Amino acid sequence: MSSERRRAFGRRVAELRGQRGLTQIELAARIGRTASWMSQVERGIQPVNRLDVLRLLADGLGVSLQILQPEATGSAEPGPADGSTPSDLDQARLLISGHAALDVLLIPREDTRPELLSELREEVDEIWELTHAGRFAELSASLGLLVPRLERATRTTSAADQQTAHSLLARTYQALAAAFVRQDEGDAAWVAADRAIRQSELAGDPLGVFVGVFRLVHAFVRLQHLDQAEHAAATALNALAPHAEPDTTPPEELSVLGSLHLALALVHARAGERTSARSQVDKARAVAARIGAERNDFNLEFGPANVEVQAISTAVDLGDAGEALDLAKNFNSEPLSAERRSRLLLDVGRAHAQRHQGGDALECLLRAEEISPDLIRGHVAARNVIRELMLLEGRGASPELRGLAERADAMA
Repeated sequence: MSSERRRAFGRRVAELRGQRGLTQIELAARIGRTASWMSQVERGIQPVNRLDVLRLLADGLGVSLQILQPEATGSAEPGPADGSTPSDLDQARLLISGHAALDVLLIPREDTRPELLSELREEVDEIWELTHAGRFAELSASLGLLVPRLERATRTTSAADQQTAHSLLARTYQALAAAFVRQDEGDAAWVAADRAIRQSELAGDPLGVFVGVFRLVHAFVRLQHLDQAEHAAATALNALAPHAEPDTTPPEELSVLGSLHLALALVHARAGERTSARSQVDKARAVAARIGAERNDFNLEFGPANVEVQAISTAVDLGDAGEALDLAKNFNSEPLSAERRSRLLLDVGRAHAQRHQGGDALECLLRAEEISPDLIRGHVAARNVIRELMLLEGRGASPELRGLAERADAMA
């Protein structure tokens, strides 16, 4: 894109933004970019060449791609949105693109041997270990064998084991939804979360249904469908909160309740609703205090420390870098999973980038990459902050930063 075309495109973005009454900060929040990146786009400094970024910007402005840039479909460089870039979860995506047990529908029923369910339970536990560790390529390969077997088991096991089979399949789809969210594949996460909800209901597990809604909220956030995300989270909270008021409420139910408060905090933060976001974080803190310890019910990783991780992320989403860094001071993340520790470092790096502290930001990102390379390579927030650092450093970008940008496909 020539300098003249960049300036013309920037004026077009500014015009459309003004027509919708959005500030640069508000539009940037909608599409997961920084205000400085948006400012440089509108001033014609930052080129927008990738088709996936153009589509994201058009969605944030509420216009079609043709209105934003009529020649975009013919001139933009392909990106992940049009399927040109391989993903660690490509195999898993194919897996949910159809029915995994069609053959069972065409042959007489054969009961699954009971001992198979014990084997499948161990495999589901391993799936979650891979998910928490951010080892998505291995996860995708393992699911290719596991999901069809579980789908068959729900249809061929004895009546006494039906609930167990449905529960295992629900847990598997929960893991798949979580992985798709972390790889910024919201549409696939939506499908997986919806299937998890259905399987939890068939298993007679109401709390599992609420967990499925939690996964659904995160899928909607990834898709920028904040109205749907808010509706799903608020509806679930309105149903669960009164039920969880007694002091005798089981901790696993409190974990689900607190996680839904954090999900709604994320929605409000992405919408730039500062007061509402902080209110939901405070409610989650209160729930975590009732539990008093870190737990991993339904693989939600909820507890006092995990609430603070989300509080830091919320502050960064709201552009409050100082608050995020204050919360992160002397915070001990060692008890948390590798994924949470890596995500914390990513958010602290984002906060440093917001304050133009490039060296500190890079150090955090490199440490996060050591813990969970897949997170840095596949998470949209990671790519965004790396691009921001590249813009800040310009031609003076260090070899370490350039190498990180190449590994994360964040050069554009």
